[in-house]
Amino acid sequence: MPVRVGDPAPDFQVKDDAGKMRTLSEFRGKKVVLYFYPKDNTPGCTKEACSFRDGYSTLLEAGIIILGVSFDSPESHWKFKEKQNLPFILLSDEKKEVAEAYGASGGLLGSLMAKRYTYLIDEHGKIVHIFKKVDVKNHAAEVLQAFSEHSKK
Repeated sequence: MPVRVGDPAPDFQVKDDAGKMRTLSEFRGKKVVLYFYPKDNTPGCTKEACSFRDGYSTLLEAGIIILGVSFDSPESHWKFKEKQNLPFILLSDEKKEVAEAYGASGGLLGSLMAKRYTYLIDEHGKIVHIFKKVDVKNHAAEVLQAFSEHSKK
């Protein structure tokens, strides 16, 4: 059963681009963008990552942490980060458990890639917005606007 707005965000434990184990719960108290994408170094995924890179300082000022997730290995993530100068964490969901928990598995080419979904998680660990349609070039702005609208509620 995929998660919905208002649900607690499922915690996880996976390796990041440096091979360090990371959990969602370590970011409790902060707003988190958990964005799933199909594959490192592909055109759409690069545009999306660069949107977050280019909007990084604005997102950081708003207290927002960015976590990118795909099924690629930590080494692939590290190379992608280096090549694109990405300042945020990429998580390696090689077993596809995180995507499964969020309902973001079974994207392009069946189970080989994650769906391009983004989950916005508030400081209390609750899902406050889900993007199932993403504008890869302007996704950082979309995320900032959605968090801004949520904080007005």
